[in-house]
Amino acid sequence: MITAEDEEILTSLRKYGDHPSGFLAYNQDTSHFRGERVPGTVAYRVRGRHVVQLCGPLTHEEHKAALLAEFRAWAARERLRICTVQLSRSDAGLYAEEGFVVNQLGRSYSVDLERFTMRGGPLAKVRQNIARAKRDGVTVEESTGQDDALAAIDARWLRAKGRHVKELDFMIGERGGRGAAHRRVFVASVAGRPIAYISYSPAFGSRPGWLYDLTRRDPGAPVGTIELVNVTALLRFQEEGAGWLHLGHTPFAGLAAGNELPGASSKVVSRVTGVIAEHGKAVYPARTQEAFKRKWAPHVVEPEYVAFEGGVSLSALWNLLRLTRAV
Repeated sequence: MITAEDEEILTSLRKYGDHPSGFLAYNQDTSHFRGERVPGTVAYRVRGRHVVQLCGPLTHEEHKAALLAEFRAWAARERLRICTVQLSRSDAGLYAEEGFVVNQLGRSYSVDLERFTMRGGPLAKVRQNIARAKRDGVTVEESTGQDDALAAIDARWLRAKGRHVKELDFMIGERGGRGAAHRRVFVASVAGRPIAYISYSPAFGSRPGWLYDLTRRDPGAPVGTIELVNVTALLRFQEEGAGWLHLGHTPFAGLAAGNELPGASSKVVSRVTGVIAEHGKAVYPARTQEAFKRKWAPHVVEPEYVAFEGGVSLSALWNLLRLTRAV
């Protein structure tokens, strides 16, 4: 059931949110802080003695510092320390100015639908995989209420991953919850049997459009199935006049010393994220995820950041990794 508070939060996100992944703040288990002196919202979850914030203050640029100050005051009263994930470069600068330790966490990727074309070399591999999927009988349609079939795909996907592998949480979307009515789901089938799907969430702000959100596929789905699903949705969005398709954030991808903010980063965080990026395939397949997003020749590739209030502690790192299910 959607409450009046849910509607207020969604209205706030539409009006003030300017982050490609901002709709993730509407996930069912995410809480929200509302400013008293300035408009906007802060999305967060509590883990231990830390409050993990998503995407920085979701408000107009001129109000971000004030909303962050209100949120910090609330966290202090609750005896919680703030850790913020998926900060844009500009927001990372604000947190650095406020004394947070700030490090690059990964990168995000976005396709300008006005400029996107399937022609040319960059999309050659995508075209090959799509052709192969079509030869294998894969068809794609936008979903109109296939919850049981999609749940079956979820179950098969998780079984194939193995009991030691967990889904990344908090920084990805969900199929159900209060945001379900606002998402669009495209489903791949073979001979009428659903075998994969991708869900897309609305993106607001200066680069409006859709966010590639959640992917699930059967282990035996033909090669090219996901590419066919995504290109079907992408071309539909393009026809409808949407501006952007955001491919989302990939943690531990594209880490580079040149992306760090001088004087604000932690060597400990850099070492931990670097080890996961280099050796953490079983934890989170950053290289595989980045390679898939690079296939689509994104027009914008941006670093995203994590920020720690009051310095970095082992408990802060542990709570972050546990909340995102990276460990």
